Amino acid sequence: MRRALLALLFLAATPASAATVAEAEALLKARDPRAAGAVAPLLAAKPRDPAVRVLQTRVLLQQRKAKDALEFAEETVEMAPDYAPAHYWLGNAFGARIGQVGMLSQASMAPKIRASFQRALDIDPNLHAARIGLVEFYLQAPGIVGGSVDEARRQADELKRRDPPYGHYARARVLAKEGKEAQARQAYLAAHAARPEQAEFRMAAGLAHQQSGDWERSFAIFEAWTREDPKAAGAWYQIGRAAALSGQRLEIGADALRRYLSLPAAVGDPEPKHAWYRLGQVLVHAGDKAGARAAFQQALKADPKFAEPKAELAKL
Repeated sequence: MRRALLALLFLAATPASAATVAEAEALLKARDPRAAGAVAPLLAAKPRDPAVRVLQTRVLLQQRKAKDALEFAEETVEMAPDYAPAHYWLGNAFGARIGQVGMLSQASMAPKIRASFQRALDIDPNLHAARIGLVEFYLQAPGIVGGSVDEARRQADELKRRDPPYGHYARARVLAKEGKEAQARQAYLAAHAARPEQAEFRMAAGLAHQQSGDWERSFAIFEAWTREDPKAAGAWYQIGRAAALSGQRLEIGADALRRYLSLPAAVGDPEPKHAWYRLGQVLVHAGDKAGARAAFQQALKADPKFAEPKAELAKL
């Protein structure tokens, strides 16, 4: 009996086995709040391992700590200058940080985004996410800091050669920039048809259906996504957005937006104020003026200068 008790005490005092890099990465991909706790012991055990350090950069980005993520990513690149993912995530960190700094800092930071993605591709030309990063840079950056639709098109052509679904997606981004919405929509749908499980292709296809007013197909994409992955925050938001814009599936849309607001935020997801605004729109459609008023007020509590909910409140 005494031996059994000692064994139980030993087990209770023994920490659970640490997550592997793959397990921690899976938690990050799922935006699981346990990801930070899984990465921390890995980083403590291997503080100079570039794969582990990339995971920590991603944790910081998901926590919306762009400044910390950038500093950490820069250190990682110094430690592992030939590790392509380190450069790719440095580019993402610059991208997350650039909107938080002044115009002069933005002008000096923008070329570093391009350089980071380009260096990742110099090391690994098949790191397609980095090439997509370059496409986005060329499409969004002003010409004075290196923006160029022609360069974006060139990268899209290279992606088409190396990975056709990514090529469709990149081509769609270029076509959308050129105002060729119908052609862009077809390219988004081609990417999704070729690789329906890929998150950015799913999102793009669902949004393309929204843009064309094909609400049934948009709802179908996002509802299937949330059935497969209940933590897919962006899909929940888009169900609510579709309800707000179409006036359809109002109860489902309201529930989806509330679900979105309960999930951990991540870089790239709409800010909570937008979810409150869309919830208010859904409740207006449903005839719930009191609920709509409360939702619009929550949006304004997050951002007192948010013009759209102000205008909606004035109508109630």
